[in-house]
Amino acid sequence: MATNEEALAALNAVMGPDGRTPLPQSGALSGLSIHDDKIYLSLSVSPDQAKASEPMRLAAEQALKALPGVTAAFVALTAERPPQPKPSQPLTSHGDAPAQGPGLDHVKQIVAIASGKGGVGKSTTAANLAVALAALGQKVGLLDADVFGPSLPMLFGVSGKPNLASDGHLLEPFVKYGVKLISIGFLVPDDAAVVWRGPLVMTAIRQLLRDVAWGDLDVLVVDMPPGTGDVQLTMAQNASLAGAVIVSTPQDMALIDARRAIAMFNQVKTPVLGLFENMSYFLCPHCGGRTEIFAHGGAKAEAEKHNVRFLGAAPLDLKIRETSDAGAPVVASAPDSAQARPYFELARAVQDELNKGKRRAPVFSAV
Repeated sequence: MATNEEALAALNAVMGPDGRTPLPQSGALSGLSIHDDKIYLSLSVSPDQAKASEPMRLAAEQALKALPGVTAAFVALTAERPPQPKPSQPLTSHGDAPAQGPGLDHVKQIVAIASGKGGVGKSTTAANLAVALAALGQKVGLLDADVFGPSLPMLFGVSGKPNLASDGHLLEPFVKYGVKLISIGFLVPDDAAVVWRGPLVMTAIRQLLRDVAWGDLDVLVVDMPPGTGDVQLTMAQNASLAGAVIVSTPQDMALIDARRAIAMFNQVKTPVLGLFENMSYFLCPHCGGRTEIFAHGGAKAEAEKHNVRFLGAAPLDLKIRETSDAGAPVVASAPDSAQARPYFELARAVQDELNKGKRRAPVFSAV
């Protein structure tokens, strides 16, 4: 494992914001930590230096990655910002979508799978949607953007650390069931808690987006964490989202948070492709009887209320849970089953909505 002294010595070769002073003596370092074979660095500059300091951040990242035994380096760049506007102020377009970065150059459309709260089956939905899209002939990638609770490694039964691509800079995603996969879970031990502040989280998300050799993809599915916080805003600001799918369960408690998720995507001008109702009903494994445990139809009514498409409903079913825990999503392990059918219907609906738009979302910020 690299030491703090070795990291600082490597950073001496990187010039600070003024272009002359070595980074460790420049006053821009605001945090350095090392965990196993990964290094986390925070840099802080003044607002007028922020745009010009991106090469410095990249140089620091490369210097740390070059240290023996270091498998990943996360360098966050922050700048003190002027007072933020009141929420009531309008959103204004800042023009075209952001630069995608080398890893996303050949990704046609990016779709976020989101929810207002946790525990609604969003990750299971994202995994089965990705596999279903691949089965329908699409070139698909799946990014697990839930930094604090990554579930993609378990859902696909994949472990280990990704290799570097042939260019020596980008990460090579794993591939299973025809889907290219990347997750922070491949870079952090299973029993390690990710205790990061916002800047490191945002940097990690940007790197997982841009520093992966995704290659030619028709759709990149992004499994978002629950809520409407840093990761959602980072994704909206750093990737040209073609749309978002909101996942909810039928009960009012979940639907309240689904409304917040819709409002958040509306605020950042990302099209909401529709609502998908998970755990919509229970199918008895013995008699096949149907019981609506959490009520039924709440997501459909909410979709109609917000004038967005209802994308279908999946049951609360033992087979879906078992296949997910076994690393074989039901769409891959039992594609002809009644449990897989809702996910294929979801995939076709998402394709239909994407074909209607055929565009990337612009980046919006408050002024």
